[in-house]
Amino acid sequence: MFRLIALIFTRYIFKFRLIGDFPKLKKFVIIVVPHTSNWDFIVAIGARTILNEPIHFVGKKALFNPLTSWFFKGLGGMPLNRKKNEQVVDTIARMYAEEDCFRMAIAPEGTRKKVEAWKTGFYYIAQKAEVPILPIAFDWKNKEVIFHPLFIPTNDMDKDFGDLMKLFQGVEGKVKKNSFQQIQR
Repeated sequence: MFRLIALIFTRYIFKFRLIGDFPKLKKFVIIVVPHTSNWDFIVAIGARTILNEPIHFVGKKALFNPLTSWFFKGLGGMPLNRKKNEQVVDTIARMYAEEDCFRMAIAPEGTRKKVEAWKTGFYYIAQKAEVPILPIAFDWKNKEVIFHPLFIPTNDMDKDFGDLMKLFQGVEGKVKKNSFQQIQR
């Protein structure tokens, strides 16, 4: 039911169009920029419903309790069950190894607030899991979900971040003032 509601909001109320191609590859990290509003999650679920492709997100294991687990798993959620002394990157990389199809979406800003720099976890997850990165822009100004070509990390994080950030220049989030703009590193 939630997917239907998200689809209606994405396609008919917000009037988003999907631009570009979603890869058929079974494993990659998805970065979604900018993330400025809770409505981004609705658009993401709507876009995933339109694509009819499995896309995942991770959440604290506590979210996946007996009352809510069915809901979050139905939306593509995977519980993050960190073992003692295990880093999040290692835990998620293990998910990639264990699952036949795993496409994890993450917002590199790490928050809906304005940030000066991205978090690095998505990059290290892609490296550790040996998977490419799919950059996706949520352009609220033009009502577009833009699928950029897959990006292969080169182990030069500064250069790679610069190349990735260029893809999102001028893209406006729902809360325009919080949209990410590249700052020279």
